[in-house]
Amino acid sequence: MGSLKEELLKAIWHAFIALDQDHSGKVSKSQLKVLSHNLCTVLKVPHDPVALEEHFRDDDEGPVSNQGYMPYLNRFILEKVQDNFDKIEFNRMCWTLCVKKNLTKNPLLITEEDAFKIWVIFNFLSEDKYPLIIVSEEIEYLLKKLTEAMGGGWQQEQFEHYKINFDDSKNGLSAWELIELIGNGQFSKGMDRQTVSMAINEVFNELILDVLKQGYMMKKGHRRKNWTERWFVLKPNIISYYVSEDLKDKKGDILLDENCCVESLPDKDGKKCLFLVKCFDKTFEISASDKKKKQEWIQAIHSTIHLLKLGSPPPHKEARQRRKELRKKQLAEQEELERQMKELQAANESKQQELEAVRKKLEEAASRAAEEEKKRLQTQVELQARFSTELEREKLIRQQMEEQVAQKSSELEQYLQRVRELEDMYLKLQEALEDERQARQDEETVRKLQARLLEEESSKRAELEKWHLEQQQAIQTTEAEKQELENQRVLKEQALQEAMEQLEQLELERKQALEQYEEVKKKLEMATNKTKSWKDKVAHHEGLIRLIEPGSKNPHLITNWGPAAFTEAELEEREKNWKEKKTTE
Repeated sequence: MGSLKEELLKAIWHAFIALDQDHSGKVSKSQLKVLSHNLCTVLKVPHDPVALEEHFRDDDEGPVSNQGYMPYLNRFILEKVQDNFDKIEFNRMCWTLCVKKNLTKNPLLITEEDAFKIWVIFNFLSEDKYPLIIVSEEIEYLLKKLTEAMGGGWQQEQFEHYKINFDDSKNGLSAWELIELIGNGQFSKGMDRQTVSMAINEVFNELILDVLKQGYMMKKGHRRKNWTERWFVLKPNIISYYVSEDLKDKKGDILLDENCCVESLPDKDGKKCLFLVKCFDKTFEISASDKKKKQEWIQAIHSTIHLLKLGSPPPHKEARQRRKELRKKQLAEQEELERQMKELQAANESKQQELEAVRKKLEEAASRAAEEEKKRLQTQVELQARFSTELEREKLIRQQMEEQVAQKSSELEQYLQRVRELEDMYLKLQEALEDERQARQDEETVRKLQARLLEEESSKRAELEKWHLEQQQAIQTTEAEKQELENQRVLKEQALQEAMEQLEQLELERKQALEQYEEVKKKLEMATNKTKSWKDKVAHHEGLIRLIEPGSKNPHLITNWGPAAFTEAELEEREKNWKEKKTTE
């Protein structure tokens, strides 16, 4: 039903466009009412004038566009159409409305009836989009069919030349341009009007009337069993036979379905080239004019029954559908190819830009490299000149060095003699240093003794300070505890007195240690003076040997009696030992 609706819309579109007198895309309501009535008549659809009036009843008395007319056309006419109307009559009604306005006034080699048939064929082969056009592939298909029907040879080169001059902006021809193309005889040169008309009629019968095959054959009667010549017309589901090819006197039909079959028969009763068509209720014996015609008819009927079993459309309609699907596929592929080409072009432009950027970078790099090479060559020349100068100078220095080596060799002998003398002096110096080391050990012993005494003195002082702090705290206590604290104070004073006595004893011992230190110091000064005399002797021999001198002393602690003879670490160690001793007592 969908394909029938599309075929009807194409013819109606021509009629609507023809009624648009001023090319505004709109038609007056009175004309559309007449068109709707005529369509209902030829399509055998009940005409509903009330629905027509209701649809066009509004305040706007102006014309109606194609989009405004389509809802009524679909709802009240096309949806009610059955496949029981005369398609030729329908097409002729639409043709009558549009032919006078659109058919060319130039003389044509075809009649108006032939032009009508070409117009109907155009509607069959045109694309399913508006405005209707027929593309070059379908034009080539139609011209080939006409050339074959005229018995001529197809001129592919001529058509290719025509395609070159084809207007690409239109993408195809309109119905009236197609009629003019066939009517001016460009592709039927050498053919008379009758031949062209017969070819158009043959193609019309095949494509529009679904005539698969036609021709004269002999048919055996069912009652009198006599043989009579009839004009047979094979269609997708029926074989009709007429008295003659003008199709005016129809004698009967052979209804075909998937249960029918066709069989070849042997010659009999003086009849040759026989075949049999078996149907559900009847059997038809037919005689062809020759074996070739017999085989063609058997093959055509067999193919028709096979298509009925498969539920497939006639071959020309199926071929048209395949061509349309192929064009859609090619169009989709072309669009995809164009999209890919655009992407490739964009990518190519991007690559070109990248290459241009790389080229510029390479040029800049080459320029920098050339500049660097120039600088390198200049530097190399400068280095070579500098190297030559350095080489000359090195040669001069080498000569001077050789002279100095000779001089140093003599000095070396003197130096070795001096070294032997210094070795003897070194042995004597070692003996002096040994005496100095012994004096330092004695000094260290005295220093340790002083440190011990000072540590004991520090511990006593800390204890005295602690007792003094306790006395101060005791004074601040209550009167009740004062007597007891006084007794403790007396005891502590006695202990303090004893500590003072011990401190005096330690002071005495410290003085004795100090006297011992002075004695050791004098010995050390004597050893130092002796070492200094040896140092002067060594300095006299160009200072080849450095004397070992006593290291610098760490800063001394300062006590109430003067500088201490021990370090802070030694004092901490003495204090620690004194506290441990005190704890033990």
